[in-house]
Amino acid sequence: MATAWDRQRAALREEITETARTLFVEKGFDATTVDEIAQAVGISRRSFFRYFGTKEDVVLGDLTGRADALARALAARPADEDPWTALRTAMLDSRSETFTDVRSDLAITRMMRDTPSLRARKFEKRQYWSEVLTPLVAERITEGDATVRAAAVVAAVLACVDIASDVWAESGGTADIVAVYDEAVAALRD
Repeated sequence: MATAWDRQRAALREEITETARTLFVEKGFDATTVDEIAQAVGISRRSFFRYFGTKEDVVLGDLTGRADALARALAARPADEDPWTALRTAMLDSRSETFTDVRSDLAITRMMRDTPSLRARKFEKRQYWSEVLTPLVAERITEGDATVRAAAVVAAVLACVDIASDVWAESGGTADIVAVYDEAVAALRD
């Protein structure tokens, strides 16, 4: 059970995130400083870094937590389900974020794609996704080198997620991101 301190800490983390997102959308990622975010929230720079290791981490959110949620959802899928189907269903089951503010979500998605430091940090954090998902996918592979095949499937799935996000952003948020993901996977599996 979360303590009052835990709830207060989570609320401040959310306030920092929302304030930073607003500033990033208004001014751009590179033009927004940690000091501006801290000042807008009413905290010190030092307090900011108690909640986030880098400015990039504010944009990327908890990618590690999302990977863990996806791994739990994948582990809960039927053992006889093929890796592609299991991963797709697990991703849909573990989605904790929804696109609620299209303007802001589009800006953040484009920012993540177009800002080199964000892109690098995202791929650095995505390595963790591969590390936790590959062994779970390998359990579903019965032929060849399961580890190699599982690593390839996970890498391909993550690439398809990125493609779907890019197409969604380029469409101005009108593309069905799940349908685009399915189309990208179908291209690989044909």
